[in-house]
Amino acid sequence: MLLIVGLGNPGETYQNHRHNIGFMAADAIAEAHGFAAHRVRFRGQAREGTLKGKAGAVKALILKPSTYMNDSGTAVQDAVAFHKIPIEQVWVLYDELDLAAGKVRVKQGGGNAGHNGLRSISTHAGNDYWRVRIGIGHPGEKERVTGHVLGNFTKADRAWVDPLLDAVAQAASFIADGDGPGFMNKVTLLTQPQRDPKPNPPDKPKD
Repeated sequence: MLLIVGLGNPGETYQNHRHNIGFMAADAIAEAHGFAAHRVRFRGQAREGTLKGKAGAVKALILKPSTYMNDSGTAVQDAVAFHKIPIEQVWVLYDELDLAAGKVRVKQGGGNAGHNGLRSISTHAGNDYWRVRIGIGHPGEKERVTGHVLGNFTKADRAWVDPLLDAVAQAASFIADGDGPGFMNKVTLLTQPQRDPKPNPPDKPKD
C-alpha cells in the first residue's frame, strides 16, 4: 500500500490558506480517482482507493492529518505502523515558499528546509519519504512571509491553482509506479502555457 499525505491545518479557518495546498492536492487526487469517502482515522481524515500505474492498480491511502502542521508526524506514524508501509512508499504533498507559484519539484529524502510539517514526519516516521514541493511563491519581503503563507489564495491565484491541482491528479499514476521524476515531468507538461502553433509560411509566388 502507498500512503499519500497532504499537509495543512484542519478547520474552515485555514482551508483556503496557501499553507494548505497539500490538503487541496490530496483532495484532488482522491476525487479524480474515485477514492472512498473520508473516515476519521490515524489522527486525521483518511480515504482509501486505488491508483492505476503502468504495472497495474496499487492500493493507496490518502491522509490529511488533523494534528495541525507542526505535529503531522504523529498521524503519519500511526498510518505507517498500522498498514506496515515502508517509508519509501510515503509521498508527502506540501507548500514550498521558495518555489515559484505553480511549480512542482519532487525528491526522495533530503532536508526539511525549515518546514515544520516535514520536520515532524522525519522525527516520528523516518526521512526517506517522497517530497512533493508545491510552489506558492515568495512575497519578496521577509516581513510579509507569515501573512503570505497563512493568507488565502486570491481570485487571481485560482488561475494557476486550479490547473495545477488538476495536473497533480492526472499525474498520480506515476505515484503508483514510484516514479517521482515522471510525476514531476507530467505536472510540468500539463501546466506549461500552450504555445500557438507556428503559422504556415506564405505560398511562394508563382513564376
